[in-house]
Amino acid sequence: MSLFTRNNVRITGDGAATMVFAHGFGCDQTMWRFLAPSFAGAFRTVTYDLTGSGGSDLGAYDRDKYGSLHGHADDVLEILDACGAGPVVFVGHSVSAMIGLLATIKAPERFAAQVMVGPSPCYINDGDYVGGFSRADIDELLETMDANYLGWSSSMAPAIMGAPDRPELGRELTDSFCRNDPEIAKHFARVTFLSDHRADLPLSRVPALILQCSDDMIAPLSVGDYLHRHLPASTLHVIDNIGHCPHLSAPTESSQAIDAFLAQTLR
Repeated sequence: MSLFTRNNVRITGDGAATMVFAHGFGCDQTMWRFLAPSFAGAFRTVTYDLTGSGGSDLGAYDRDKYGSLHGHADDVLEILDACGAGPVVFVGHSVSAMIGLLATIKAPERFAAQVMVGPSPCYINDGDYVGGFSRADIDELLETMDANYLGWSSSMAPAIMGAPDRPELGRELTDSFCRNDPEIAKHFARVTFLSDHRADLPLSRVPALILQCSDDMIAPLSVGDYLHRHLPASTLHVIDNIGHCPHLSAPTESSQAIDAFLAQTLR
């Protein structure tokens, strides 16, 4: 199977370097429509759907392969083999920030930089680590999703989006969640919310921008601080914004932060 079919890959721009955009849980590549075009003049920009999400080939979703984020990281490297040109900047939202991290560990020579939008290496509080949720919180979230995925999506998506002054974005995220195959989404949710990649952080030496919102229910500021302390060559930038999706709700601020980071990193 062509990975262009498997992952619904789209390429624009013709720059000497490549910028790859990977969406978060429940989303698809259309979530980058406010951000990716601003980089198409300087980069070859690649957007794609995670296997099992969006317009990907749902038949390619293998629960064993994608039983951890490493399966998705392997997909990233395959996409780079087929589409990448020159140094690669990987931009990952939420869970895809960790997917990108794992890819940089597997093949550091392929990457010039990584941009993590709303990242979290572990969602569950553990001792002094504050991930934002107790294990009981996550278990309840997953149980609710199992019982009524569409209902869970309708209630959770607007809260995750935030952006109280732009309710249409919350409705868009709800629709995106609801379009996903419920069984795949529930499996991917368990992989996402039960993952713990804190031990992997020191292994990635690729320069990283940690891009966070000041008020994010999924990735609180404590998580960004933790990432910045444990991820070598990292820069932390906090946007004054409510929600988990600044590439949609604050695209100008997000683009400016990425531009400033890349100006320092790729010079």
